[in-house]
Amino acid sequence: MKCTRQYQSRSSLLRPEDSDEFKPFVFDLQRFADDDKTEEPTAKKRSDARKKGQVARSQELNAAFVLLIGFLTLRVLWEYIYDNIAQYTIYIYSHLAQSVTIEGLMELFIGIMIVLVKTVMPIMFAILAIGLAVNLYQVGFMITTEQLEFNLDKLNPINGFGRFFSKRALVELFKSIFKIIVIGYFLYLYLKDQIPLLPQFLFFDLPQSLATAADIIFTMAFQVIGVIMLMAAADYAYQKWQMTQDLKMSKQEVKDEYKQTEGDPQIKGKIRQKQRQMAMQRMMSEVPKADVIVTNPTHLAIALRYSKGMVAPLVVAKGQDIVAERIKQIAREHHIMIVENKAVARALYQAVEVGGVVPAELYQAVAEILAYVYRIKHRRAA
Repeated sequence: MKCTRQYQSRSSLLRPEDSDEFKPFVFDLQRFADDDKTEEPTAKKRSDARKKGQVARSQELNAAFVLLIGFLTLRVLWEYIYDNIAQYTIYIYSHLAQSVTIEGLMELFIGIMIVLVKTVMPIMFAILAIGLAVNLYQVGFMITTEQLEFNLDKLNPINGFGRFFSKRALVELFKSIFKIIVIGYFLYLYLKDQIPLLPQFLFFDLPQSLATAADIIFTMAFQVIGVIMLMAAADYAYQKWQMTQDLKMSKQEVKDEYKQTEGDPQIKGKIRQKQRQMAMQRMMSEVPKADVIVTNPTHLAIALRYSKGMVAPLVVAKGQDIVAERIKQIAREHHIMIVENKAVARALYQAVEVGGVVPAELYQAVAEILAYVYRIKHRRAA
């Protein structure tokens, strides 16, 4: 009974949080904060993506300008193209009565190729030029081979299905459906008014029929191209936005990139500290070579050295507060004279860096101090 009471009293002292069974589960969102790509891509991130061929480019914009320039060129050269085709068609039919020979067929074939070159090549060159111009506008001049490199991931069917059912593929599907609906709607509105006029073609001769049909087709084409241009501009803006979203970085990625480009701030700080220590050691090693130490007297200390052949006295060391005390301590250990001159000490400290020479405006003041030091040394030696 006593043992039971003792067990109960001990167990009653246990708090629920002291037991592993009752420890609360803590869900730390901070662990996942760095995984969220919330930061805008840096210039280096964009540059690296560009080297890999990842740039914002809209195929819709290319197609829209190709259609526009193609139909515009065709519209401008329509009469020229019609005349060339009509004249050669008349020539062919006028020679059908002649006997068919291999030489005659070859001549007709060569003539057809010449007519095609004369009529089609201007349109092809115009389309090629606008295609290159639009690509240069979108991505600039860029040569990359990374997209051509062999990658087994591209052959992975799982990755292929992932891309097929991805968010981007879904967006492209909706864009295609939207384009079909919009273009179809404008075609319907235009053709609804033109279809009742088709019976009139029965009363037209061939040239008039072709001219009327060309006017209908060109008007319809330019209206549709205008709609396509608007959608292409919207798609280009979307592609740029999507590229920025794809390149966004997490806070940790930004930190890592900064460390790679600028270096770890802690390491750089340690390097600077080590450099200062080494510079201080070199400076202190020059103090025993000085002729005199000019002081403030407590806050500043400047070590000067002068020998024959020098243009002016040299400042071999300087410092304030703790560094000044260390300079004076080394000077005492090596029996170097310490001269108190507040004005000269302040002027030298502000005007001359370590390793520099005394400026001309301080020649006389420093010369008087050195002369005093040399007199004292001469007396001691005597």
